[in-house]
Amino acid sequence: MECPKCHGENLTVISETKTEGKDFSAGKGICGALLLGPVGLICGLCGKGKTTNSTNYWLCHDCGAKIKV
Repeated sequence: MECPKCHGENLTVISETKTEGKDFSAGKGICGALLLGPVGLICGLCGKGKTTNSTNYWLCHDCGAKIKV
């Protein structure tokens, strides 16, 4: 693999991870558990809505360019 910017061969694969959304709310989980028992707590875990995206790049150590894989 060669860097398209500087034509160097000193490259490494890196991974960037982005997380979006909310974590599980303890308050909502407790309310669900009080109202519906253990089922309410489990339902609270199912709908937390957090997503994680990961992207891989080649990183050139000579010029700092990131090339998407």
